[in-house]
Amino acid sequence: MKVIVIGAGVLGVSVARHLAVAGAHVLLLDQQGAGTGTSATTFAWTNSSRKSDPHYHRLNLAGMEEHARLAGQLPGAASYFPSGALQWADPANEQWLAANVERLQSLDYPAHWITRDQATRIAGDGLRVPAAITSIAHFPSEGYILPDLFVNTLLADAESHGAVYATGKAVAIDEGPDAVTVTLADGHIHTGDRAVLATGRWTKRLAAGAGIDIPMMTDTGRGAPSVGLLGYARHPRLGLRCVIHSPGLNLRPAGDGHTVLQALDLNTHVDPANPPRTDGDIARTLAQRLRTLLTAPGQTPHIDLRIGLRSLPADGHTIAGYTTTHSRIYCLVTHSGITLAPILGRLAATEITTDQQHSLLRTFRPTRFTTTSHPQTTTDHHATRLGEQ
Repeated sequence: MKVIVIGAGVLGVSVARHLAVAGAHVLLLDQQGAGTGTSATTFAWTNSSRKSDPHYHRLNLAGMEEHARLAGQLPGAASYFPSGALQWADPANEQWLAANVERLQSLDYPAHWITRDQATRIAGDGLRVPAAITSIAHFPSEGYILPDLFVNTLLADAESHGAVYATGKAVAIDEGPDAVTVTLADGHIHTGDRAVLATGRWTKRLAAGAGIDIPMMTDTGRGAPSVGLLGYARHPRLGLRCVIHSPGLNLRPAGDGHTVLQALDLNTHVDPANPPRTDGDIARTLAQRLRTLLTAPGQTPHIDLRIGLRSLPADGHTIAGYTTTHSRIYCLVTHSGITLAPILGRLAATEITTDQQHSLLRTFRPTRFTTTSHPQTTTDHHATRLGEQ
């Protein structure tokens, strides 16, 4: 079986690797380079803390478990860190956090309260818990990924199992009774038995060209739900060891002494057409918020900024599966790409190579959009509470 995987973000590379391991002939295509799209601009926190839908919660739990298994299989330096995560609440957030911890504990999701001293030891060197913090929750099963390293490691392993990787912009997908063809912008045409559409925010446009309707949020203007901002800071006295969610600022280690910063309330002020400057108000706000968490603030850290454009299905949930009963095009798109990449890659590859459906993906089929009217667009992507992304 020959499978053409379009999109070499974290999802596409994961499914390509699993397909190659299963013995398929895999061609992996990307228009600009593996892991350079949304996968390069993600907070990369592995969790199922705020997945209220039970099916989506179970899928994310499976993703977390799959990360641990995959880490034992991949060669090279570690890119997955089951560090745990902390959420610090002030009076404005403590009731919300308490309700979420209670909900998660009722689902047997590891979550418990810890003291300030315990939080300081878990968090790492150079970080203090501000006096305004009144409660702290620890989520020991959560963690983070180094996305660039993760994608490159998956790609190298896919190639070692025979996958072929090439750059080229797919402009059309056509399927017939015996094959599917992918046409590139340079005129080259590739033919395969199956195609996997793992193109993130470009999915709607490419799918439409094949007569497939994949409802997604496509607005990328100022303050759109798909727009997110990350800061990358280096501070010599900060030795962060886990994911932190504090009022006003989220943090995770980024490797090489850097820390990733995220302030969800600032996303509404970000315009991709006019990116914020590293010496502008948004960068200064991030730096000030970081200083309040440091035991020895010292010099204001320099912060590099990256704008990310999220892949957001219209109803907020993963899309995984063939577009019709007899289709040769398998669609794979999700907002929780980092958490779900290992499990979606394995399950999608299994479904493609065996034609056997997996129950874990039953409620996430793209066919759900053809049996009902278009789903109501979810608006919960500008959330600013602890643990929301």
